[in-house]
Amino acid sequence: MRTYQELFRTPEFLPLLAASAAHVAALTVSSLALGTLVYDATGSPLLAALSMFGPLLAQMIGASLLLSAADRLPPRAATVGLALCFAAGTATLALPGLPVAAVFAILAVHGMLGSVGGGVRYGLLTEILPADGYLLGRSVLNLCAGSLQICGYAVGGVLVAVLSPRGALLAGAALYVVAAAVARCGLAGRPPRAKGRPSAAETWRTNARLWSARPRRHVYLALWVPNGLVVGAESLFVSYAPRHAGLLFAFAAGGMLAGDTLTGRFLPVRWRERFGAPPLLLLLALPYLVFALRPALPVALVAVTVASTGFSASLLLQERLMALTPGELSGHAFGLHSSGMLTMQGVAAAVAGGIAQFTTPATAMTVMAAASATVTLALTPHLRRPPADAVRAAPEAEGDLRPTDAA
Repeated sequence: MRTYQELFRTPEFLPLLAASAAHVAALTVSSLALGTLVYDATGSPLLAALSMFGPLLAQMIGASLLLSAADRLPPRAATVGLALCFAAGTATLALPGLPVAAVFAILAVHGMLGSVGGGVRYGLLTEILPADGYLLGRSVLNLCAGSLQICGYAVGGVLVAVLSPRGALLAGAALYVVAAAVARCGLAGRPPRAKGRPSAAETWRTNARLWSARPRRHVYLALWVPNGLVVGAESLFVSYAPRHAGLLFAFAAGGMLAGDTLTGRFLPVRWRERFGAPPLLLLLALPYLVFALRPALPVALVAVTVASTGFSASLLLQERLMALTPGELSGHAFGLHSSGMLTMQGVAAAVAGGIAQFTTPATAMTVMAAASATVTLALTPHLRRPPADAVRAAPEAEGDLRPTDAA
């Protein structure tokens, strides 16, 4: 599957895309409204930032306790149920007089459920699309999410101004209901991909099983660490160029969207198999080294745009992860990828901020980029192995999968 026409003709892809789009729009609008509401109530920039981005850190808790549910619940029912839970939680956040502690308790629950939702969504994508269509389908989901995040913050700002923060939160809750309705009407009922009941113990066992195979372990490290370190550099845009941070973020988002489009639609299969993700991971990091020279704004904009095209390395790594993972664990595997990536991004942002506190933002950005490139070079020998070889190695490392299971 190499064309958008083939992709959009695939049954159920459009409903999954529409439900995902409504979810991202709801999350973006409601997070901006909540950040405004918390800042108005507390006057604390820290609490306002945590209200917007703190739930990402709670995803790792969900990945440790709840992620086995991603493959052990019927996908459509799980998608609908999670969207309705988010709608109810977001509507509750709009209640006048809600204590700040209650706000963060709800956000913690949202974060943990988000880890399961990502696993359900991306696991379902592997069932809807054939194996050779996953890369293109995931790139379209990424493009949609990135575009909606850019537009969502703008629309969210308008809604906050016109409706008030609480009104914008209710609009976000309504969008979650739309996501639930689209999933219910557009997706077919399917049985769970794996047998058994979800539990924390099963989540731990499956996490250990996924991590035990060396080829998968290298893929996870490549998905989490180089990406996260560069996001840490991005987190310093505000302190590096306070008056132009929005412009830097916008150009970075544009580069990311361009990279996903080129890689998902136009990168030849023979290049993917021959070079893999390492060249794109290096492209993600190396342009940031120019910040050691404190470049003028036009040069900085070019650097972040070119670098951000390298985020598309994640598409190739996800394709490899899918080849290395049994189908009944695909939701859990992709949920672990998503949760680990978001957690690493939060940790890297904190590390980058600490380095900048004692040096300068430009120095910290350079250090994070150099660290990202170093990790990529260390992982490159393990990521350039042919997929078939990696697949054969996975069951040997686990001892519980036949080669046909891992293919």
